[in-house]
Amino acid sequence: MTRNGKRTQLEYARYADDLVILLRANNGKLTKQVLTRLREEYEKIEVKLNEDKSKIVDLTEGESFEFLGFIFRRVKGRNGKYRPNIQPKKEARTKLLRKLKEEFRKHRSQPLDRITKKINPILRGWLNYYRIGNSAKCFSYVRRWLEKKIRAHLMRAKQRHGFGWKRWSTKEIFERSKVYNDFQIRYLFTKALPAR
Repeated sequence: MTRNGKRTQLEYARYADDLVILLRANNGKLTKQVLTRLREEYEKIEVKLNEDKSKIVDLTEGESFEFLGFIFRRVKGRNGKYRPNIQPKKEARTKLLRKLKEEFRKHRSQPLDRITKKINPILRGWLNYYRIGNSAKCFSYVRRWLEKKIRAHLMRAKQRHGFGWKRWSTKEIFERSKVYNDFQIRYLFTKALPAR
């Protein structure tokens, strides 16, 4: 982190060999200095910067970047102030639903509690990892998808078609199935980004 008076100029986040460097403003000189310093530090530990995967983005121009399964962008809130928007990548959601779908397929003729035991660890891990930022819309999609899968399974067990919308409420479906059901988001960012 570097400071210029009271303002933070640069911050970084690193996880294993993934790194994001955040600059407060589009400052060409500072950007060049940061890249030069980064290459120097990498040379010391004999690591080469992957130029193909590395890129410079300007969030103020509507660009976004991906980091550790999330997509980061800057959006204007209802109050007119800019704020960070952090959501799971669509590919992450697709991968989760593919895994869950496979468990439902493999245990198609099994009791629901057997499926629940298989999918709960998958679901719990995924939700706990992605429950930050602005994941509510994604979580809502996953929850609705899961509810339909459970409904279809229960109806099939009764040798009926459809989803049983009149038979069970959403609350009853999750209580009956004992599927992991904590879809709550933990909001980390409350500070608005400065307007440009």
